Parts: sequence; structure tokens; C-alpha cells
Amino acid sequence: MTRPGDGPFTERTPRVTAARALTRRAGRVKAGRFLAEGAQAVREALRWSIAGRGVVHEVFAVSMPGDLAALAAEAGVPVSAVTERAAAGLSETVTPQGVVAVCDLVDVPIDTALAGSPRLVAVLAGVSDPGNAGTVIRVADAAGADAVVLAGHAVDPHNGKCVRASTGSVFHLPVSRAPVAEVLDACRAAGLRLVAADGHASDDLMSDTGLAGPTAWVFGSEAHGLPDDVVATLDHALRVPVYGDAESLNLATAAAVCLYATAWRQRAPRSG
Repeated sequence: MTRPGDGPFTERTPRVTAARALTRRAGRVKAGRFLAEGAQAVREALRWSIAGRGVVHEVFAVSMPGDLAALAAEAGVPVSAVTERAAAGLSETVTPQGVVAVCDLVDVPIDTALAGSPRLVAVLAGVSDPGNAGTVIRVADAAGADAVVLAGHAVDPHNGKCVRASTGSVFHLPVSRAPVAEVLDACRAAGLRLVAADGHASDDLMSDTGLAGPTAWVFGSEAHGLPDDVVATLDHALRVPVYGDAESLNLATAAAVCLYATAWRQRAPRSG
């Protein structure tokens, strides 16, 4: 923490003021850094740094949990005590969690994200809701996806709400951003079959036999779905069957079903 005899940093301390600018997209772009708030996000950020996959520059904390203090020491990351008011200024939540890490941006070029032979990728085309995007990143991580790509006019994955919704998964798998056409071309070049998640598709998940192969699922915004011109360029479109009376599934739930449908089939024992 801060040196003995020093009081905690306040909202006027220059380092806190600089960090507070990272709550805005323009500030993140200018600095090339973002904030990860909450014990779980900070924990995964420090592990990310220890693994050599990124850099955490500093942790601000009202009080530092012991396991996080140990990880920060292992990572060589300075920890600075802050007042509750300063912590509130670094938070985008109604109830600040009292611990925030200043991290380098996590996104990588599309070719880096799709390097090697990816088997499962989630593409978020024009998804602007940060809570949805962060939850899909978490689901993709849980399903063992190789990457998440935000295509076109999609939300910044470093948005505070997106980072919180991912519960640390932004630090676990490659995240990339690029124009839609560039993303689709890169997925094809990587050998991925492009499948639209489309509630109006004639075929459903149960009828498709190609999901065991390398697959890039393409999801649109919850409000508008995928534009018809984008769906027309993809290899196939599938809907999640609705057996009850629900009008539809929300984006994150549909993404979970689609990604796991592929993950299960890719991992199913081969007969013969």
C-alpha cells in the first residue's frame, strides 16, 4: 500500500485524477489503459499480468484483500490506498467495490486473435449494450472459445459495465475489434464456418450437422438482430428452437445455447 505515514490518496491526487479519466472512452483511447473494478476483475487482471499476457500498472484500494495483495506483490504491481470518495470516483457502479486496477488495453489485432487453428469464435456484430457484450465474453470463455471479436459499431470491451459483466473473462481469451467485412474475411481465412444466430432462420440448432467443425457464431444486437445483408454473406443461419411460449431469448442466453451446442459437438466422442 502507500508508504507508512502517508495518508490515502484522495479524489484530488493526480494519479487518481488520471485514472478517473479512464472511465470515459476518449480517456481510455488516449492513455491506452482501462480500469478493472472489483475483487474478481482485479484478481484476474493480476494473474494476466503474472502470466506475461499484459500489464497492470497500479491498484487503488480502500482496503486490499490478502489474496490480492499477494498477487500484486508477485506481479510487482504497486498498491495505493485511497479514500472511499476517491474509490467512488473511479467506479461506474452505484455501490463502489473499493478496489480498481489500471491495466493496459486487452484487445489484439484480428489476425492475432484468430492465429493458429481456432475451433470456436464468437463474433458480436454491432452489439452496443456493454452488459450483453460482457456476458457473452464470459459465456465464450466458459464454453472454451478461442476468441471473441467485436465487429463494426460495437461496444468498447473496456467499458466498465462490459468488464464487470465479463467477471474477469476479458483477461482469459483474445478479444479483438475490427470492421464487419474484415472480421468475416479473417474468419474465413482461418477456416471457420460462419453461422448466424438468427431467430427467423428456417433451420434450427437440432437440425444442423456441421457444428462439430470450426465455427464462428455471429450474433447481432438484441434489439435489431443481424442485418439481412450480413446474414446473406454468411455460410448458414440457425435459430434456437423455442418449445414454450416465450417470445424469444435474450442475446446472452441465445449465445450461451449456441456456443455450448458447438462446444459439446466438438468434444463429443467420435463413433467407430
